[in-house]
Amino acid sequence: MPLGAMAEPLRIATYDAGLRRDGPGLLLRDITLAEDQATAAIAMIAALRADILLLTGMDQDQQGASLRALAEALAARGVHYPHLVPLAGNRGVETGLDLDGDGRSGGPGDAQGWGRFTGAGGIALLSRYPVDPAGLIDMSSLLWRDLPGAEMPQKDGQAFPSDAAQAVQRLSSSGHYAIPVRTPKGRITLLAFAATPPVFDGPEDANGMRNADEIRLWDALLRGALDQPPPPAPRVLLGNANLDPYDGEGRRQVIADLLAGPLWQDTGPAAPTPVAEDPSHVGPAAQDTAFWRPQAEGGPGGLRVDYVLPERGITVVNSGVLVDVPGATGSGATGSGAGADVAARASTHRPVWIEIELPPPLR
Repeated sequence: MPLGAMAEPLRIATYDAGLRRDGPGLLLRDITLAEDQATAAIAMIAALRADILLLTGMDQDQQGASLRALAEALAARGVHYPHLVPLAGNRGVETGLDLDGDGRSGGPGDAQGWGRFTGAGGIALLSRYPVDPAGLIDMSSLLWRDLPGAEMPQKDGQAFPSDAAQAVQRLSSSGHYAIPVRTPKGRITLLAFAATPPVFDGPEDANGMRNADEIRLWDALLRGALDQPPPPAPRVLLGNANLDPYDGEGRRQVIADLLAGPLWQDTGPAAPTPVAEDPSHVGPAAQDTAFWRPQAEGGPGGLRVDYVLPERGITVVNSGVLVDVPGATGSGATGSGAGADVAARASTHRPVWIEIELPPPLR
């Protein structure tokens, strides 16, 4: 590695690029055929130019073909990721039980994580630097009820949707992983996840409770409350928490406590200018990372739900939210508007990134 490359900060990012489809094989088809949404997502990823990128909400297949096709499309744009880690996780994994309480089994809501097929909307890591496969920790099989302090849903004083369902229900709607990466600046552990949205449920608040406990898992891991020992520092927590500390639905105090706690640095990554502002919202609009219909139209509007949080002791050089593709043209837009159009066609989410310097290794 040339000395000049060693002097550059390490850019780490996460992005829900909208690379999910209604059936297996469709994402591979769309990437291969340069379908509009897939092409826009690839343009955003290429513009991001992260050294290490966690993609959430990306369909995975057993052979990793979609992820390889994505990497090849990025390489054609001059962005190379020789190290790929597909993580199918719990979405679409059938249970044979009624997990969503609708009185039927076999639907997407009855899988360990909502999904129409195994690997739907999974997680993938793309890295310029090698991953240590022997050190990867997968906590996705942890039962929800086995998390210390877990809050399980009830209805009319009974377990919801049933005792049998809670006996098999995993905590991770997608997955929780500790992924060691060997960078030129030293080894770093990525704590990667994507939590369920705290909505689309009933008064029992099953999704709200699960979302909160998916976030709480990291605290339990790092304070040694699980059977799994804490992974080595330095660490960066990243992914889609699906929870804003100020606005939107869900148990917002959980993410607020994580951001304000003693372990993580919240640099408040922000866009140069907000994509959208809602006068009813409390949080800074420039920090929003996902954009749904505004509240006036019945949606939540813009929310901060995607995070890259370095551990204290790591020097943060810069951070931000990427909201457009510099120099983009086409799609009926001109100038800076074209780049924002690409971002909107790609996903409701925008990438969030940080640039860091790792602390010197202990001797």
